[in-house]
Amino acid sequence: MTADRSPFRRLHGLKRWIYRDDRPNAVARTLNRFWARQYGAGGRLARARDVRLEVTGRTSGNPVSFPVVLADLDGEWYSVSMLGENANWVRNVRAAGGRAVIHHGDSWPVALHELPPDRRAPILKRYLDVAPGARPHVPVDRSAPVADFEAIAADFPVFRVEGFAPAG
Repeated sequence: MTADRSPFRRLHGLKRWIYRDDRPNAVARTLNRFWARQYGAGGRLARARDVRLEVTGRTSGNPVSFPVVLADLDGEWYSVSMLGENANWVRNVRAAGGRAVIHHGDSWPVALHELPPDRRAPILKRYLDVAPGARPHVPVDRSAPVADFEAIAADFPVFRVEGFAPAG
């Protein structure tokens, strides 16, 4: 079987298709709603790092929820935008001054603090280790050295999550 026909390549292509132009299409929105419920409930399908992030919408003022995978590094938790700067949740978090709520069985009011690009590279690398679904969106292989992530760090917002304390 050639690499172009491998299941990984097909999955990579599907992932890019459902997030064409870094915006979720109808399929992605449906999957996001499903995973947001699963992650928020903290059930069997969700690891401790799989959470539902809720933030106030910048235009509607209503709560907006979506599934995210948090990366852990050196005892801290981080939320990374796999779709880059223009992801709606990034703009909503910025407009909300970093105030959000994490749901995973329980709920935690949290503060998200955006990191400057020069501090993002090791977190981006860790994120690709723990969030396989993000790999098609980040143009650096997860096995690359941290230095390779420095070149793309400005394109992928990273937020330190203050106040999240999962059990176990």
